[in-house]
Amino acid sequence: MEQNQFPTQPTTIYGPDATSSTRTFLSSVFSYMAMALVISGLMAWWFGTDEGMSAWLRVPGANGLGFHPTGLGYVVMFAPLILVFVMAGMVERLSSTVMLGVFLLYSALTGMSLSSIFIIYQLGSIFSVFFMAAGIFTIMAIAGYTTKTDLTKLGSLLFIGLIGVIIASVINMFIGSSTMDYVVSILGVVIFTGLTAYDMQKLKRMGEQVVNGTETAQKMALMGALSLYLDFINLFLMLLRLFGRRD
Repeated sequence: MEQNQFPTQPTTIYGPDATSSTRTFLSSVFSYMAMALVISGLMAWWFGTDEGMSAWLRVPGANGLGFHPTGLGYVVMFAPLILVFVMAGMVERLSSTVMLGVFLLYSALTGMSLSSIFIIYQLGSIFSVFFMAAGIFTIMAIAGYTTKTDLTKLGSLLFIGLIGVIIASVINMFIGSSTMDYVVSILGVVIFTGLTAYDMQKLKRMGEQVVNGTETAQKMALMGALSLYLDFINLFLMLLRLFGRRD
């Protein structure tokens, strides 16, 4: 979610054309994001509710307690992280078509990795939290688009907080503290709520400068979609940890 460098310097657009350019750019961003969410949702549902497909990713633990990832399950867990680095690190070298393919592959693998939520949580609870996350995301995206306040400094603080949440989450994997998990989840909700507004403002400013229809514009839209996708998915997961009802 860092500011990415692109092969050509965007041209600043002023006046009414700036608003038109921004809307066109953001339309592309949200189209890519929606496409990714649909793919992730379908893959999560398929691998989470179909026992045959689920068996490719996880096997029952000792005495039938819990589940352990299979070899493919581990690939699905870590491959999305690698693909994010590929998109961010090779943005100047990859074509927009290849980047789109990587993004869609990333969304499919992420959906597969999220399929366990259909085993852990009640179905109604998952949908309730999804709509809760969608509502919060929408409100904060609108706030980020309309606010006159520069959110750059807030974004820097949120990134620091995000690093802290990641470190705390890794530590808690070994400690297994329910209290720490609760605190991390609350902080995660706050951080990703704020990042949604920050990323939206950043994308609005990109839209005011981008020349739509170019290769660079498509790459910027894809990276923007990735940022908002990550904000939404992580917000959803943090809320699910707080409010999800387990089976």
